[in-house]
Amino acid sequence: MDKRLFSIIDIETTGGNPKSDKIIEIAIVVTDGDRIIKQYSSLVYPERRVMPFITGLTGITNEMLEDAPKFYEIAGEIVEITKDTIFIAHNVSFDWSFLSRAFYTTGVENKMFYAKLDTISFAFAKFFNDKEITKFNLGFLCEHYGIENNNAHTALSDARATYSLYRKMTEQ
Repeated sequence: MDKRLFSIIDIETTGGNPKSDKIIEIAIVVTDGDRIIKQYSSLVYPERRVMPFITGLTGITNEMLEDAPKFYEIAGEIVEITKDTIFIAHNVSFDWSFLSRAFYTTGVENKMFYAKLDTISFAFAKFFNDKEITKFNLGFLCEHYGIENNNAHTALSDARATYSLYRKMTEQ
């Protein structure tokens, strides 16, 4: 039997509302649970200006996005990469809501995932009675496990950190 594949996805956006804000970066780390099978990363032209707060958080500038593809230009590639995988993200509802909206507005069918797994919910369940774990954000959990994430709030770095976090939590 083939091993189940997981797509660990992280996105950066122009803000927090999937109805009015847009994806500006996406990263996908495909794994079989033991090793990384493939990685994908792309900036995405949001067809709007990125506010200084978002640039300060992500390092992504309007100039960097000028020549980036629009979401509809990479949607098919994203579907192909993630087809028949389980979608994992740290705060999966955030990433899923933006991806769902982006696919909906481009008219590309996005039924590529078997299920979704949230590493925040996983960590909360795992550490429910642990008084030392007081936060569940990616930075805190990476620090707890000794996972390096030198470029936090960049999609590929956060996706790799989420992959390492998932591995550490499932190993115990």
